[in-house]
Amino acid sequence: MDVFCGIDWAEGHHDVALVDDTGKLLAKCRINDDLEGYRLLLDLLAEHGDSADPGAAPVLANVIRTDAPVHRPLPADTDLAQVVAVLARAQQDAVWNRQQVANQLRSLLREYFPAMIEAFKDKPGTLTRPDARRILAVAPTPALAAKLQMWKLTAMLKRAGRRRGIETDAERIQQLFRQEAPRQLPLVEDAMGKQAQALLLQLDAACQAVDDLARATEEAVRSHPDAAIMLSFPGIGCQVGARILGETGDDRSRFATAGGLKAYAGSAPVTRASGKRRYVGRRFVKNNRLNHVGHLWAFASLSGSSGADADYRRRRAGGDWHMQALRHLFNRMPGQLHHCLLARVPFDEATAFPPGAAKPQPASS
Repeated sequence: MDVFCGIDWAEGHHDVALVDDTGKLLAKCRINDDLEGYRLLLDLLAEHGDSADPGAAPVLANVIRTDAPVHRPLPADTDLAQVVAVLARAQQDAVWNRQQVANQLRSLLREYFPAMIEAFKDKPGTLTRPDARRILAVAPTPALAAKLQMWKLTAMLKRAGRRRGIETDAERIQQLFRQEAPRQLPLVEDAMGKQAQALLLQLDAACQAVDDLARATEEAVRSHPDAAIMLSFPGIGCQVGARILGETGDDRSRFATAGGLKAYAGSAPVTRASGKRRYVGRRFVKNNRLNHVGHLWAFASLSGSSGADADYRRRRAGGDWHMQALRHLFNRMPGQLHHCLLARVPFDEATAFPPGAAKPQPASS
């Protein structure tokens, strides 16, 4: 006799029900979200015990009983793939958190210290840079920043890891800090400076978390058997590769076809037809993390693959705007990755983008 288990998952407790292949309720209970609760679940599965059962657990169990073919089993990912998933997601969340705190700090600085924003607006990382954070920690107000001497600015840039153009940049920053500009009242300015220092502490912690998790993620992904194949693709470095591996896993039976992987990533378009009308548009139901990193992958591949760059330019010449052309390029890449991982071969430029094989395409939706 087949037995089906449904679990109505909640934060503090879970409702569990077991039914047989005729739909008869065999067991039901509510378990807590702790070790004792999971032990009770195991006992229930082993002995078919019974207890009170509110909620939708019997319905969920019967869904699996009647419609099992339309539901995928959980992927059998290896322990290492699950480690990569945990670290990659944590690192991505840390990046987003860092940007959120940096945006809060930038919004505050606009109100009383815009010269600080101006000093680093054209630098990669802007306010998250070590040199920007070091200077702001020492001079959190315009009054203190205007008093900074060249030797001190130079020393701070060096301690932040700068190696080139230090004197020139220190002079530029000093001039910005000493320019006349609208100012808050002195006491208000001091209060805002204290608020900026509080945000700066959060930003420092967020930046440290990003760096620590990036190192741990790189170590984990490089030890995975799929790393050499994934890192052979243009546009995939350790962090991008870790996010792709973390979201797709390493159970190669999970996606029977490349089309399944493309749909999961949200790169495959959706086609709707009714009578003479036909619409091709982007997919909204997808793995958002994988879709996000997929666009980073596609954009980065433009500088690492002549074929990817040519494909992108052909789409633009055919009328696609930037994101349409990039989305089309992204749609090709999961298929290439799917093939290489199954065949256990690295990326090959000539195979992925055969010379003369592609022709200009009309613009897509």
